[in-house]
Amino acid sequence: MQIDSVIRALADPTRLRIMRLVARMELAVGELAQVLGQSQPRVSRHIRILGDAALVARRKEGAWVFVYNALPGAGTDSDDAGIADAVSILLAAAEGEDATFATQCAADRRRLAAIRSAREEAAARYFSDHADQWDQLRSLHSDDGEVETALNQALGGKPCGHLLDIGTGTGRIAELLSDRASHVTGLDRSPDMLRLARTRLQNLPADKFDLVHGDFTALPFDDASFDTVTLHQVLHFALTPDDVLAEAARVTRDGGRIVVTDFTPHDREELRRLHAHTRLGFGADELAETLTRNGFAPDPVQFVPGSELTIAIWAGTRLAT
Repeated sequence: MQIDSVIRALADPTRLRIMRLVARMELAVGELAQVLGQSQPRVSRHIRILGDAALVARRKEGAWVFVYNALPGAGTDSDDAGIADAVSILLAAAEGEDATFATQCAADRRRLAAIRSAREEAAARYFSDHADQWDQLRSLHSDDGEVETALNQALGGKPCGHLLDIGTGTGRIAELLSDRASHVTGLDRSPDMLRLARTRLQNLPADKFDLVHGDFTALPFDDASFDTVTLHQVLHFALTPDDVLAEAARVTRDGGRIVVTDFTPHDREELRRLHAHTRLGFGADELAETLTRNGFAPDPVQFVPGSELTIAIWAGTRLAT
């Protein structure tokens, strides 16, 4: 991070407003344009300048591009932490002491509240449109609360550190474990699901979580990046579950934890057609052996029976490599 490029990037009222907005939450370029009352191409130019100064970063999800605060958090050992802290203090002070800027920021936050509401309404419409499918699947297995309690037990009541939720879907598991994690990353290959997850998690601090568009067979993360990895009702979509767990093992730190929640074997063939399930459940020993083969020491399997389908929870600890 170069101080001259940072100063030039901040020398514009619109870019100052963008920095205050993305400090609160990750926003699509179109959402920023809506809040700022400017054209999308003009906002994109401002974002490019901020990005060149390493003040913001961009993430593509399908046809959407999301913008988020790229400043290192307080207390990090990043080489840019000093400048980043100074920028954060400067922006906060400017809003506190510059009445005109403060008024503009307050108006931006009111429009930001409308963005939050629009996301929630879109999520509600999605669930309404798919309610029959969701209800049909839920009626077959155990209560979600019982499963979530068992998942928490599988983690042993310990902090989750840096958590990766693979196939995060609506973000429910990321939300459930967010209080126990220092940072939450949710990954999904569906932009629609990532938008639902963003709505669910949007009240968390902006630097507490991130959402990543990607595939579980080729995780876009460095080796040993996470302390805890979860796959909740995800593995049955995999053509080669072994490859998915190999990737999960690769990004899990030595001594880290994995928790896999999925169905035990069943014969509900309609789930392939209605919900795109590739695998109709996993045997307890089968998945435990797969975890072992990929460098985990598995715990005893937990079972949560439902009306027709049983959910199992496989947990394990990453062995030293």
